[in-house]
Amino acid sequence: MTALVGLLALIPAWTDADPTLDDVLQRGFKDAKFSIVVVQADQRELAKINKDFGASYRFKTSEATIKEPFKLRLSGKVDDTEILFIVNGTTQWIRVPRANISQKNELAKSPGKRQTMMDFGVLTPSLFDELFSAKFVRVDRATGDYVFDLTFQKPRYVDTTRFRLWIDPKLRYTKRREWYNRVGELMATFLYERPVTQGGATLPTKVTVRNVDGKLAGVTEYRSVAINRGLSDSLFSP
Repeated sequence: MTALVGLLALIPAWTDADPTLDDVLQRGFKDAKFSIVVVQADQRELAKINKDFGASYRFKTSEATIKEPFKLRLSGKVDDTEILFIVNGTTQWIRVPRANISQKNELAKSPGKRQTMMDFGVLTPSLFDELFSAKFVRVDRATGDYVFDLTFQKPRYVDTTRFRLWIDPKLRYTKRREWYNRVGELMATFLYERPVTQGGATLPTKVTVRNVDGKLAGVTEYRSVAINRGLSDSLFSP
Protein backbone atom coordinates (compact mmCIF):
# COMPACT_ATOMS: atom_id res chain seq x y z
CA MET A 1 0.00 0.00 0.00
CA THR A 2 2.84 2.38 0.82
CA ALA A 3 4.33 1.79 -2.63
CA LEU A 4 1.01 2.65 -4.29
CA VAL A 5 0.79 5.91 -2.38
CA GLY A 6 4.28 6.77 -3.57
CA LEU A 7 3.33 6.09 -7.18
CA LEU A 8 0.23 8.30 -6.89
CA ALA A 9 2.47 11.18 -5.85
CA LEU A 10 4.22 10.94 -9.22
CA ILE A 11 1.01 11.33 -11.25
CA PRO A 12 0.50 14.90 -12.59
CA ALA A 13 -2.08 16.96 -10.74
CA TRP A 14 -4.70 17.00 -13.49
CA THR A 15 -7.18 18.61 -11.11
CA ASP A 16 -5.17 21.82 -10.73
CA ALA A 17 -7.37 24.89 -11.25
CA ASP A 18 -7.20 26.66 -14.59
CA PRO A 19 -5.59 30.13 -14.70
CA THR A 20 -8.00 32.98 -13.98
CA LEU A 21 -8.00 36.72 -14.61
CA ASP A 22 -6.05 37.19 -11.40
CA ASP A 23 -3.18 35.35 -13.07
CA VAL A 24 -2.94 37.75 -16.03
CA LEU A 25 -4.10 41.19 -14.83
CA GLN A 26 -1.59 43.96 -14.19
CA ARG A 27 -3.09 45.51 -11.08
CA GLY A 28 -0.05 47.73 -10.65
CA PHE A 29 -0.31 49.39 -14.07
CA LYS A 30 -1.47 52.98 -13.50
CA ASP A 31 -0.21 55.08 -16.40
CA ALA A 32 2.37 55.39 -19.18
CA LYS A 33 3.77 57.96 -21.56
CA PHE A 34 5.67 57.19 -24.76
CA SER A 35 6.25 58.09 -28.39
CA ILE A 36 4.71 55.90 -31.10
CA VAL A 37 6.92 55.55 -34.17
CA VAL A 38 5.63 53.91 -37.35
CA VAL A 39 8.49 51.73 -38.57
CA GLN A 40 6.62 50.13 -41.46
CA ALA A 41 3.18 50.61 -43.03
CA ASP A 42 1.65 49.05 -46.12
CA GLN A 43 -1.63 50.88 -46.75
CA ARG A 44 -2.77 48.25 -49.23
CA GLU A 45 -2.40 45.45 -46.68
CA LEU A 46 -3.79 47.59 -43.86
CA ALA A 47 -6.91 48.29 -45.92
CA LYS A 48 -7.63 44.54 -46.00
CA ILE A 49 -8.22 44.72 -42.22
CA ASN A 50 -10.85 47.43 -42.68
CA LYS A 51 -11.12 50.69 -44.57
CA ASP A 52 -10.23 52.88 -41.58
CA PHE A 53 -7.52 50.76 -39.96
CA GLY A 54 -4.61 52.34 -41.83
CA ALA A 55 -5.48 55.89 -40.72
CA SER A 56 -3.38 55.75 -37.54
CA TYR A 57 -0.34 54.60 -39.55
CA ARG A 58 -0.33 57.93 -41.41
CA PHE A 59 1.14 59.46 -38.24
CA LYS A 60 4.85 58.78 -38.61
CA THR A 61 5.36 59.82 -34.99
CA SER A 62 2.81 60.57 -32.30
CA GLU A 63 2.83 61.15 -28.56
CA ALA A 64 0.76 58.81 -26.38
CA THR A 65 -0.39 59.10 -22.79
CA ILE A 66 -2.52 56.40 -21.17
CA LYS A 67 -3.94 56.16 -17.67
CA GLU A 68 -6.27 53.93 -15.72
CA PRO A 69 -9.17 53.74 -16.02
CA PHE A 70 -9.99 54.31 -19.71
CA LYS A 71 -7.93 57.44 -20.32
CA LEU A 72 -5.98 58.02 -23.53
CA ARG A 73 -4.39 61.02 -25.23
CA LEU A 74 -2.77 60.86 -28.67
CA SER A 75 -1.33 63.79 -30.58
CA GLY A 76 0.48 63.89 -33.90
CA LYS A 77 0.74 65.49 -37.31
CA VAL A 78 -0.36 64.37 -40.75
CA ASP A 79 0.84 66.54 -43.65
CA ASP A 80 1.66 69.40 -41.22
CA THR A 81 -1.83 69.22 -39.71
CA GLU A 82 -1.91 68.61 -35.95
CA ILE A 83 -4.56 66.22 -34.67
CA LEU A 84 -5.50 65.60 -31.03
CA PHE A 85 -7.38 62.48 -29.94
CA ILE A 86 -8.63 62.09 -26.35
CA VAL A 87 -10.60 59.32 -24.67
CA ASN A 88 -11.92 59.66 -21.13
CA GLY A 89 -14.26 56.89 -20.08
CA THR A 90 -16.75 56.38 -22.89
CA THR A 91 -16.31 59.89 -24.31
CA GLN A 92 -14.04 60.56 -27.26
CA TRP A 93 -12.86 63.92 -28.59
CA ILE A 94 -11.15 64.59 -31.92
CA ARG A 95 -9.67 68.02 -32.53
CA VAL A 96 -8.04 69.48 -35.62
CA PRO A 97 -7.33 73.14 -34.75
CA ARG A 98 -6.08 74.10 -38.20
CA ALA A 99 -9.36 72.99 -39.77
CA ASN A 100 -11.43 74.32 -36.85
CA ILE A 101 -12.74 70.81 -36.16
CA SER A 102 -13.83 69.79 -32.67
CA GLN A 103 -15.83 66.57 -32.55
CA LYS A 104 -17.25 64.79 -29.51
CA ASN A 105 -18.42 61.17 -29.67
CA GLU A 106 -20.19 59.12 -27.02
CA LEU A 107 -19.19 55.45 -27.27
CA ALA A 108 -21.11 53.93 -24.35
CA LYS A 109 -23.16 51.81 -26.75
CA SER A 110 -20.33 51.21 -29.25
CA PRO A 111 -17.75 49.09 -27.38
CA GLY A 112 -15.95 48.09 -30.58
CA LYS A 113 -14.94 51.70 -31.20
CA ARG A 114 -13.34 52.17 -27.79
CA GLN A 115 -9.55 52.09 -27.59
CA THR A 116 -8.34 50.59 -24.32
CA MET A 117 -5.28 49.24 -22.54
CA MET A 118 -5.88 45.94 -24.32
CA ASP A 119 -4.83 47.57 -27.59
CA PHE A 120 -1.43 48.33 -26.05
CA GLY A 121 -0.88 44.77 -24.84
CA VAL A 122 -1.89 45.27 -21.20
CA LEU A 123 -4.86 43.86 -19.27
CA THR A 124 -5.99 45.94 -16.29
CA PRO A 125 -8.86 45.33 -13.82
CA SER A 126 -11.06 48.15 -15.18
CA LEU A 127 -11.41 46.34 -18.53
CA PHE A 128 -13.55 43.72 -16.82
CA ASP A 129 -15.68 45.98 -14.63
CA GLU A 130 -18.24 46.65 -17.36
CA LEU A 131 -16.66 46.05 -20.77
CA PHE A 132 -15.16 42.58 -21.28
CA SER A 133 -15.81 39.04 -20.13
CA ALA A 134 -12.90 36.59 -20.18
CA LYS A 135 -12.79 32.84 -20.70
CA PHE A 136 -9.71 30.69 -20.23
CA VAL A 137 -8.99 28.56 -23.31
CA ARG A 138 -5.76 26.67 -22.67
CA VAL A 139 -2.09 26.86 -21.81
CA ASP A 140 -0.09 27.08 -25.02
CA ARG A 141 2.11 23.98 -25.07
CA ALA A 142 4.88 25.59 -27.09
CA THR A 143 5.28 28.80 -25.10
CA GLY A 144 3.54 28.27 -21.77
CA ASP A 145 1.44 31.38 -22.44
CA TYR A 146 -2.07 31.56 -21.00
CA VAL A 147 -4.68 31.81 -23.77
CA PHE A 148 -7.91 33.70 -23.06
CA ASP A 149 -10.91 34.75 -25.14
CA LEU A 150 -12.33 38.22 -24.50
CA THR A 151 -15.88 39.15 -25.51
CA PHE A 152 -18.03 42.18 -24.77
CA GLN A 153 -20.25 41.68 -21.75
CA LYS A 154 -23.80 40.52 -22.35
CA PRO A 155 -26.59 41.52 -22.17
CA ARG A 156 -25.07 44.99 -21.85
CA TYR A 157 -23.67 44.83 -25.41
CA VAL A 158 -24.88 43.09 -28.57
CA ASP A 159 -21.49 43.34 -30.31
CA THR A 160 -20.20 39.78 -30.80
CA THR A 161 -16.61 40.78 -31.65
CA ARG A 162 -14.07 38.44 -30.02
CA PHE A 163 -10.38 38.68 -29.16
CA ARG A 164 -8.05 35.76 -28.44
CA LEU A 165 -5.00 36.66 -26.36
CA TRP A 166 -1.76 34.84 -25.54
CA ILE A 167 -0.46 36.26 -22.25
CA ASP A 168 2.98 35.88 -20.70
CA PRO A 169 2.25 34.36 -17.24
CA LYS A 170 5.34 35.89 -15.65
CA LEU A 171 5.32 39.50 -16.89
CA ARG A 172 1.57 39.53 -17.60
CA TYR A 173 1.65 41.30 -20.94
CA THR A 174 -0.06 40.19 -24.13
CA LYS A 175 2.29 38.53 -26.61
CA ARG A 176 -0.26 37.82 -29.34
CA ARG A 177 -3.81 39.02 -30.03
CA GLU A 178 -6.23 37.81 -32.68
CA TRP A 179 -9.18 40.01 -33.60
CA TYR A 180 -12.37 38.31 -34.86
CA ASN A 181 -15.33 40.28 -36.22
CA ARG A 182 -19.00 39.87 -35.34
CA VAL A 183 -19.43 36.84 -37.60
CA GLY A 184 -16.31 35.09 -36.35
CA GLU A 185 -13.93 35.99 -39.21
CA LEU A 186 -10.31 36.69 -38.38
CA MET A 187 -9.57 40.37 -39.07
CA ALA A 188 -5.99 40.82 -37.89
CA THR A 189 -3.23 39.36 -35.72
CA PHE A 190 -1.11 41.55 -33.43
CA LEU A 191 2.28 40.47 -32.10
CA TYR A 192 3.63 42.33 -29.06
CA GLU A 193 7.36 42.23 -28.29
CA ARG A 194 10.21 43.90 -26.41
CA PRO A 195 8.54 44.29 -23.00
CA VAL A 196 9.78 47.05 -20.70
CA THR A 197 9.17 46.83 -16.95
CA GLN A 198 9.14 49.94 -14.77
CA GLY A 199 7.50 50.69 -11.45
CA GLY A 200 6.12 47.18 -11.13
CA ALA A 201 4.32 47.25 -14.50
CA THR A 202 5.17 45.95 -17.98
CA LEU A 203 4.46 47.39 -21.43
CA PRO A 204 5.46 45.77 -24.75
CA THR A 205 7.24 48.27 -26.99
CA LYS A 206 6.97 46.75 -30.47
CA VAL A 207 3.69 45.88 -32.21
CA THR A 208 3.47 44.02 -35.52
CA VAL A 209 0.12 43.60 -37.25
CA ARG A 210 -0.71 41.08 -39.97
CA ASN A 211 -3.95 40.89 -41.94
CA VAL A 212 -6.15 37.87 -42.58
CA ASP A 213 -3.85 36.78 -45.43
CA GLY A 214 -0.92 36.71 -43.03
CA LYS A 215 0.67 39.66 -44.85
CA LEU A 216 2.70 42.18 -42.88
CA ALA A 217 0.60 45.33 -42.68
CA GLY A 218 2.34 47.54 -40.13
CA VAL A 219 5.00 47.79 -37.44
CA THR A 220 5.11 50.36 -34.65
CA GLU A 221 7.56 50.92 -31.81
CA TYR A 222 7.03 52.66 -28.47
CA ARG A 223 10.00 54.79 -27.52
CA SER A 224 10.98 56.97 -24.54
CA VAL A 225 8.69 54.87 -22.37
CA ALA A 226 7.87 56.08 -18.85
CA ILE A 227 5.54 53.92 -16.74
CA ASN A 228 3.78 54.79 -13.48
CA ARG A 229 4.98 58.37 -13.16
CA GLY A 230 1.76 59.74 -11.67
CA LEU A 231 0.26 61.51 -14.69
CA SER A 232 -2.35 64.21 -14.09
CA ASP A 233 -6.01 63.66 -14.99
CA SER A 234 -6.00 67.12 -16.58
CA LEU A 235 -4.14 65.66 -19.57
CA PHE A 236 -7.33 63.87 -20.58
CA SER A 237 -9.61 66.89 -20.74
CA PRO A 238 -10.41 68.49 -24.12
